Amino acid sequence: MSKTYYDAADLRKFGKITEWSEDLGNKFFDYYGKVFEEGALTAREKSLIALAVAHTEQCPYCIDAYTKDSLQRGVTKEQMMEAIHVGAAIKSGATLVHGVQMMNKVDKLEM
Repeated sequence: MSKTYYDAADLRKFGKITEWSEDLGNKFFDYYGKVFEEGALTAREKSLIALAVAHTEQCPYCIDAYTKDSLQRGVTKEQMMEAIHVGAAIKSGATLVHGVQMMNKVDKLEM
């Protein structure tokens, strides 16, 4: 079973999303390109953020792309793993804090 649901070659096809909705696809790519331009954050910092988000969103294509991009921008393995841990901590904290909603509901139902 070497075949998986996600085919790494599909990442190279990402640009083709404009074929079925040219206007919206082009707007997305214009926006995407603008977001990753140097600004208040460096391209290196943005790549590291993207890598952490790729993991919290569990997107294998993004993980592949931003692992490679981060390495090309001089991000170390240790920095990449630390960024992933930051993302994981935020994701798990966000999940747990929603437990307050459950606690509030239980309190109302027990009244």
